[in-house]
Amino acid sequence: MNPVTWTPEATDGAARAGSLQTPHGTLPTPGFMPVGTRATVRALTSADLVECGAHMMLSNTYHLMLRPGAELVAAHGGLHDFMAWKGPILTDSGGYQIFSLEPKITEEGAAFRSTYDGSHVALSPERAVAVQEVLGPDVAMVLDVCVGLPSSREVVKAGMDRTLRWAERSLAAHTRPDQALFGIVQGGIDPELRAESAHKTAALGFAGFGIGGLSVGEPANERNVALDAAIAELPPNKVRYVMGLGDTEGMLDAVARGADMFDCVLPTRLARHGKVLAPDGDFNLKNATHKQSLIPLQVGCACFTCANYTRAYLRHLLTTGELSVMRLLSIHNLHYTLNLMELARLAVIEERFDGFRRDHHQRRGFVADE
Repeated sequence: MNPVTWTPEATDGAARAGSLQTPHGTLPTPGFMPVGTRATVRALTSADLVECGAHMMLSNTYHLMLRPGAELVAAHGGLHDFMAWKGPILTDSGGYQIFSLEPKITEEGAAFRSTYDGSHVALSPERAVAVQEVLGPDVAMVLDVCVGLPSSREVVKAGMDRTLRWAERSLAAHTRPDQALFGIVQGGIDPELRAESAHKTAALGFAGFGIGGLSVGEPANERNVALDAAIAELPPNKVRYVMGLGDTEGMLDAVARGADMFDCVLPTRLARHGKVLAPDGDFNLKNATHKQSLIPLQVGCACFTCANYTRAYLRHLLTTGELSVMRLLSIHNLHYTLNLMELARLAVIEERFDGFRRDHHQRRGFVADE
């Protein structure tokens, strides 16, 4: 029996609500995973994540295999004990990070130089699985080939085909019974290639499916067409995870198409630069208009930051370079993002998701796609 399963609970059009059961707990879906690339979400503790409403988080295989090394993590009992996080964890394989390092890609795998010391590193599909088995997350991802966009159809298809071959090798290499392995759909923004990749990846029988290679700067309408094509070919009884998507409009558009899971560094990265997520439009706290503002970042927000501090105080911390502001703004932005997924889930259950999505987009100045 698979250690990670997705159970449907409600649908509203293509949008769906469910729950992903794992050995370390359940992720209600639609759901967002904060990104703890190096076994920590920057500026936050595990207790902060719980307070924000996080159920599941993501860490990165590529970074952890280099520093501190998978063996050291294993010596702590695995990722959960290493970073004192009791909930579910997903590790991505590092394919996206490797792509940014201009690797040499062969059928064997990827060869590249370490971000940290410039040493030569080789990562095959089998090694990516082995490292993740040592790290011990609930969900491991196969190694995939990320292709930059725009690229020719031939380049995109070659990367897609290699990802499929690597997926078969990853399945053969995976041995840990308490860990699920997810496949990854590629194919760029070409609907035919996306459909082909999804159909062939689904046939391999993974426990769940990531949709990769999107959220890399392509227009929203092209991303949505690619998602439509991929999701149509994925099994309805398994979870669908859009990798790297974290802007609120994009996530709701993906939920409308039947996507279930998301991750992104965006909420916390924006926070560290003074950008605040808010239902009526994001804003930069550095702006002088907030210098004497006595209201919270978001009126009515239940996060720790909004319950205790004014915009004026937080702007003061920001302009004077106080480190605590990174934590406080990150708490709000993550709470906002996680709460949005909870509200979206409720809207699906109550069969009013389309109106919820359109109202969200309208308030923030976006036009909901048809």
